[in-house]
Amino acid sequence: MNLLPLPAFQDNYVWLLHDRHGHALVVDPGDATPVRQALQTIGLELKGILVTHHHADHTGGIALLHQDTGAPVYGPRAEPIAGLTQTLQGGDTLEILGNRFEVINVPGHTLGHIAFYAPHADGGPLLFCGDTLFSAGCGRLFEGTPAQMLTSLDTLAALPGNTRVCCAHEYTLSNLKFAAAVEPDNTDLLHHIAWCMQMRQQGQPTLPSRIQLENAINPFLRARQPQVATAAKRFDPTIDPQDALAVWTALRQWKNEFK
Repeated sequence: MNLLPLPAFQDNYVWLLHDRHGHALVVDPGDATPVRQALQTIGLELKGILVTHHHADHTGGIALLHQDTGAPVYGPRAEPIAGLTQTLQGGDTLEILGNRFEVINVPGHTLGHIAFYAPHADGGPLLFCGDTLFSAGCGRLFEGTPAQMLTSLDTLAALPGNTRVCCAHEYTLSNLKFAAAVEPDNTDLLHHIAWCMQMRQQGQPTLPSRIQLENAINPFLRARQPQVATAAKRFDPTIDPQDALAVWTALRQWKNEFK
């Protein structure tokens, strides 16, 4: 299996997974153009389109790609997305390209957001998480509540440490800047900042990440860590630092205001 992030728009990635037989799937194709180009250049047949949530920068290319290829379109049952040929919800499974994907409900960014997790993928477990989890960050709460998002992130954080985290945006450097404000003495974080800066200077993606790494550097997965709670209380002195939800909510507000 080959896994490729196809840049789209300003900072999106459309993830492309293909096998040695020339069969491919794509995830969250907000723009059909880079997918069409990759399919033609590599010589691939599109066998499936996976969609995590309804935002236009994740769905805008569905119609053209389905028209081009007839590939089935799999997406969340609880969201209004035109062109889905099969709807899914947490607990469902999907067999495609010889992989079994487990569907996980991850509400927060949107109410019906789902993630696709392949525990036995070639190269190690694989997670397509849309805009729920970013490297060193998480999605904004456009529809869900902090409690929903914390539960969703806790679910993803509990996946095996070697799980590859395929986020839908190249937000890493911006997120790391905030993470460093929360935990300036986190050595794992400081080492990762240096690596990511080098990758971006070379025009390379910082993704996929890994669950083990995110658990070490991502403040939104670390609300129960004393140093993170202490930092959140400095931002909002009214919170109880023993209350993970209050800490997480303060972190999200802090990030929303962070410059």
